[in-house]
Amino acid sequence: MSVADPDLRAALDAVDAKALSLPDPRYPALLRTIKDPPQTLYVRGDVELLSKPQLAIVGARRATAMGLKLAEEIAGAATRAGLGVCSGLALGIDGAAHRGALIAGGSTVAVMATGVERIYPHRHSGLGEEIAAAGCVVTEFPPGTPPLPHNFPRRNRIISGLSLGVLVVEAALPSGSLITANIAAEQGREVFALPWSVAHKGGTGCLHLLRDGAKMVQGIEDILEELDSLYGLQLSLLERPRTGPADTGARSDLLALLGYEAVSVDQLSAASGISSADILPELSRLELQGLVDRCPGGYIRTR
Repeated sequence: MSVADPDLRAALDAVDAKALSLPDPRYPALLRTIKDPPQTLYVRGDVELLSKPQLAIVGARRATAMGLKLAEEIAGAATRAGLGVCSGLALGIDGAAHRGALIAGGSTVAVMATGVERIYPHRHSGLGEEIAAAGCVVTEFPPGTPPLPHNFPRRNRIISGLSLGVLVVEAALPSGSLITANIAAEQGREVFALPWSVAHKGGTGCLHLLRDGAKMVQGIEDILEELDSLYGLQLSLLERPRTGPADTGARSDLLALLGYEAVSVDQLSAASGISSADILPELSRLELQGLVDRCPGGYIRTR
């Protein structure tokens, strides 16, 4: 079904929604960099928020009172620091994160596994409409799509793909939130987790993430410290045209040295004469633009 389809057009118009195809300049550049970006996004609300630097906040549906409180507080702190908050509109931690962002006067993006006109779960109908009015709701599924179980894991890659990093506030084992965290790591995003007591079964998933290399979070400062360089890079992408000036200087040098076999940062530094400290930010910029990918052993060129 194309956007030209009159039934689709009518369904989108009925809820004041837009369809963004992959080549659309409004399509979020960061999401374009994942290996399987949605071909179309259906959006209600402020489309520009999809390209704003964001922190994904996810966690258990059956969260504790403390988990809900922390999610709301961290979301509020993130928005006050200039980040948008992205989550999945689920019960529990997701809902608390969205509310925290709204209460703080910030922006929030809800990624859904249903059609754009169908807020799910029903208990979040009011919250979903509030997000559509003050932020945006987005989905890759066309209008009329019901809440099918196999669509929820697919939407997780969009939550992480839109974001600079993913914070898991509270999660047991197994957990859908850990799927999101694993996808985030595969996408080259930062992964954060709260350090729960070993006696708290609902936090076991967070402890496993920390064991496997996630960044421990005790406050928003821990997140901002890790995201600082990527935050600046995404802002610079927003400020420059996608096809703007750019094949000069360090970028041109690095692209010329990269091929389809992994090249390490040390090898790039030795070949280009550029210090590793200067190469890493430029590689991150190229990665955000979809020109290179991180892989075992270093970086490869994608086009």
